[in-house]
Amino acid sequence: MNIDKAKTHLRKVDPIMAKLISKYDSPNFEPINNHFESLVRSIIYQQLSGKAAAAIYERFNNLFGNNDFPYPNNILVVPAEVLQKVGLSKQKIIYLKDLSIKWEQIETQFSNIEKMSNREISNILLDVKGIGQWTIDMFLIFSLARPDVFPSGDLAIQKGFAFIKNMDTLPTIKYMIDESEIWKPYRTVASLYLWKINDGEFEW
Repeated sequence: MNIDKAKTHLRKVDPIMAKLISKYDSPNFEPINNHFESLVRSIIYQQLSGKAAAAIYERFNNLFGNNDFPYPNNILVVPAEVLQKVGLSKQKIIYLKDLSIKWEQIETQFSNIEKMSNREISNILLDVKGIGQWTIDMFLIFSLARPDVFPSGDLAIQKGFAFIKNMDTLPTIKYMIDESEIWKPYRTVASLYLWKINDGEFEW
């Protein structure tokens, strides 16, 4: 994903986005190449602030005692009680275990992932318990660096969108999607700037 090219496009098509780009530093973006790690991280980060999720994620990693991210089998053998002690909810433990069980099959389906559409990837991941559109959007952005992803279900994105539109209430998802058409094909970078309005750099 070419962030500079995206910024040039966004400046041209939207004066409000141009102001955001001038106000904030360029997004700090380093994709996670390990797809399993990215999905585990997305599940842990669900419905949590960036700082709280980062703390749990660090404690989770420390369970495995080395610099390499754990394999699915490593996660499967850890008792639920141990995972709960690092801050994971019972539901998220179920989600992580289900992802770990299904990962071998998913990895095979992802063998040609660079040529797969976002919809094709979504259809595969939706078979995992606890993975919905938000988690898929995070995977598409922070692992695959897809340039045109708009996580309209993210609360910080909704707040940022309301701010730039001078709205007193959160916008509907339909309204956001309709209005975001102007940012295509670089809605990912537009989203990175919307996150900055409320949370600063998205903690990932």
